[in-house]
Amino acid sequence: MNMSETNEHLKQLPLGDWHRNLGARMVPFAGYEMPVQYEGVMAEHIWTRTEAGLFDVSHMGQLQLIGEGAADALEAITPGNLSALAAGKIRYTLLLAQDGGILDDLMVTNTGHDIYLVVNGATKHDDIAYMREQLPESLTLNHMEDAALLALQGPKAATALAKLNIQPLQDGWPVPTDLYFMEAGPFLWNDIPLGISRSGYTGEDGFEISVPAEHAVALAAALTELDEVRPIGLGARDSLRLEAGLPLYGHDMNPDILPVEANLNFALSKARREEANFAGAEQVLTQYPAKAAKKRIGLFVDGRQPIREGADVVDAEGNIIGNVTSGGFSPTLQRPIAMAYVPMALAGTGSTITVQQRKKQIMCTVADMPFVPHNYHRKPKL
Repeated sequence: MNMSETNEHLKQLPLGDWHRNLGARMVPFAGYEMPVQYEGVMAEHIWTRTEAGLFDVSHMGQLQLIGEGAADALEAITPGNLSALAAGKIRYTLLLAQDGGILDDLMVTNTGHDIYLVVNGATKHDDIAYMREQLPESLTLNHMEDAALLALQGPKAATALAKLNIQPLQDGWPVPTDLYFMEAGPFLWNDIPLGISRSGYTGEDGFEISVPAEHAVALAAALTELDEVRPIGLGARDSLRLEAGLPLYGHDMNPDILPVEANLNFALSKARREEANFAGAEQVLTQYPAKAAKKRIGLFVDGRQPIREGADVVDAEGNIIGNVTSGGFSPTLQRPIAMAYVPMALAGTGSTITVQQRKKQIMCTVADMPFVPHNYHRKPKL
């Protein structure tokens, strides 16, 4: 996480005062003042893995793409099969530059009447400008600046959410806890409209809840009054997503990285590969499935010292051949882990990698990701 912004001109979250009243330590992040921790990163991380944590992710960009053919149009700049997305379903995809570089990663939901997008907070304004430039003028792209976004994550998230008696907006829709992973719907809580998806960024079961900003404090307070739920800060969000093997845009992905290099082949759907009509398709598909020169991999780190973003991967002669993009101590595994880009020849599980940090060489082993198994509430396969 980049917390280097100055405190000047920082935007405030709808829940900013609520966080401060709970004793959160606030830091600059993505142009906002945001809570990095409450009682401590380790305790908050473990709580989320065993109970349910509430994250304020209102800095993220919530967008609506409205108009006939919205999903088809969006496919011009993403490699996901969005036109086949049924109502109430979600897909992870990538926003691609014209040369195939990754401009952002995003979640796309077919609400049944429009396309709802969640993009990263640090890139949302650039994303909006790029989409408006690339998409037909017949479509309307709304930035939902009057909405907050909360993420309830952990094995007891569903138990907690059920206590709020949230009801479907329409007859025939399931209640939120009957959703499966990557499903979403419209709901009502005390006559307040909510958009709820069963998704998140921790590897645990959980929900993301879009709520009108004016009602965000009431919803956050109702959730954290439950025995299962505690507020969780950015620090634990980062360590949780690292254990889950989930890349962070601006760190593990950027415009100079293509999807295959980022180890995101699953985001290149078969239908779209065959059509080869998305931005940068020629460059992207030239690397598919394993023809890139480098690849994002996971690392188990020898010893107890974590390695951090920016450390160099070196060969036997000390030449730089790669770089670490995320790293830290895993509270679940009680050992340091990291993500790095290395030459494809060294990307196999079990390969030995040398990382140089502060002139010290640290031995690492390529590990399968996720480091900690995902616990998503998936729909059973028939």
